[in-house]
Amino acid sequence: MAAGLGLSAALFASAASAYESGDWIGRLGTHYVNPKSNNNDTVNVDASPGVTGSIVYFVKPTIAIDLLLALPFSHDIALNGGGKVADTQQLPPTLSLVWYPRVSDSWHPFVGAGINYTMFFDESTKGALQGTKLHLDDSTGIAAVAGVDFVISKRVTLMADIRYMDIDTHASVNGASIGRVEIDPIAYGLALGYQF
Repeated sequence: MAAGLGLSAALFASAASAYESGDWIGRLGTHYVNPKSNNNDTVNVDASPGVTGSIVYFVKPTIAIDLLLALPFSHDIALNGGGKVADTQQLPPTLSLVWYPRVSDSWHPFVGAGINYTMFFDESTKGALQGTKLHLDDSTGIAAVAGVDFVISKRVTLMADIRYMDIDTHASVNGASIGRVEIDPIAYGLALGYQF
């Protein structure tokens, strides 16, 4: 009985020491950004993969600050029921407060929430909108994340996550409003992490 309790305590201690205050994790991988369907009455923004990275800092062993960064994502824009009429690039830096419950020494689930700021740029038009000027306003909204780190070695992990971002932008063509485009994507991510 005593031996069993001792083993349980040792396993718990191992799991509890997964992350410590002051630890840093750097991650590099990819996210597939999948906007919700029917973004707008006139146009629809398509899904896109992209290269992402994140920096995670543990303020406590179970609480971390997560900054998601990325190379620009490129999205096609199509008329509803029609062809491609534009494309745009966007950067979605996202800052979240994340909880890492002490569960296991081989995998570390996490869940968190924060704020997203999305910058749209390099909008270009073609097809039915060829020759017009498309503009998409930047967006600020809430964000949520849930995922898990799988331990590969003492410092290396494989991370899988799913993120929600509240991204709404006002679109205009030649200065005339075509309304709000509610992108609100779900992003599916996979990355390698290194713990410092």
